[in-house]
Amino acid sequence: MLATILIVLVVLIAALLIYAATRPAGFTVSRSTGIKAPPEAIFPLINDFRRWTVWSPYEKLDPNMKRTLSGAESGKGAVYAWEGNAKAGIGRMEITNSVPSLLVALMLDFEKPFKANNTVDFTLKPAGNETSVTWAMHGRYPFIARLMGVFMNFDKLVGKDFEAGLASLKEAAEK
Repeated sequence: MLATILIVLVVLIAALLIYAATRPAGFTVSRSTGIKAPPEAIFPLINDFRRWTVWSPYEKLDPNMKRTLSGAESGKGAVYAWEGNAKAGIGRMEITNSVPSLLVALMLDFEKPFKANNTVDFTLKPAGNETSVTWAMHGRYPFIARLMGVFMNFDKLVGKDFEAGLASLKEAAEK
């Protein structure tokens, strides 16, 4: 009886590992919102890391977070590094491309609570009397993340942060 239980358990674990291995290695999380403001009013809030404290949901994770700004003041070459509690972790982001009122692209590197290297794009598109703003993150899942993804939905987890951030960005830009 014990041997049968062990065999079934080994088969289930093997099936889970095989299933996780077949999941996509790449991911994109993307959320959009309409903001009743011109792109020129929204762009500086994204293109300048000093202004992220106004709208980024990640700024609220640790009130004692250590922030370091370096490189350019804003736009391409601007760097923001942080070190915080277990929720905020440790990481760095750098603006790699900045097209006024259209695009801000970042390289996002996490050190803790896990290592990850992702790209982030903020795109702004005029749409009548508002601007459509899209916040997207792209990256690769290592095997352990694909395994965890069997039990949790990364898109929903990160997506809710993007939704909160876009709502705060909307509020700030529409003032």
